[in-house]
Amino acid sequence: MAKISLEITSDALVEAARVQQQIKDYLGLHTSDLMFEYSVHDGKTKLDLITISPRHNQSFLFHSATGADKVDALKKMWDYVRNYKEKENSYTIQWVTKSDSELHTSYFRASNILDALEKLYYGRDRITITVFSVVLNPIS
Repeated sequence: MAKISLEITSDALVEAARVQQQIKDYLGLHTSDLMFEYSVHDGKTKLDLITISPRHNQSFLFHSATGADKVDALKKMWDYVRNYKEKENSYTIQWVTKSDSELHTSYFRASNILDALEKLYYGRDRITITVFSVVLNPIS
């Protein structure tokens, strides 16, 4: 029995690595510009896909997906990545950090303005960023 369990685990790891690579390749991002963060809540696996902007040296939430396990969450993320441009609006957010006076511009895909702001604020204290504008970009 233990051998079968190990083989399933190994297969799941191989499948997870394969889907992660598909996502990276599809988005055209380097490994250093993308992070896959997993957590378990109420028996479900949550995947937060995080992008890292080399220009701002800041991380932002790209999207969250929840599945029965790591591979299921990754497959849901893969479905999202392939279709997000058709399903979500594009927003431009201008912001500064409290420790830096330079105005930054970032672009997000989200279903609404609040979701776009949540992606900006992901993983940080909201008082560390001042938002100057949020603009819904025209559909191209």
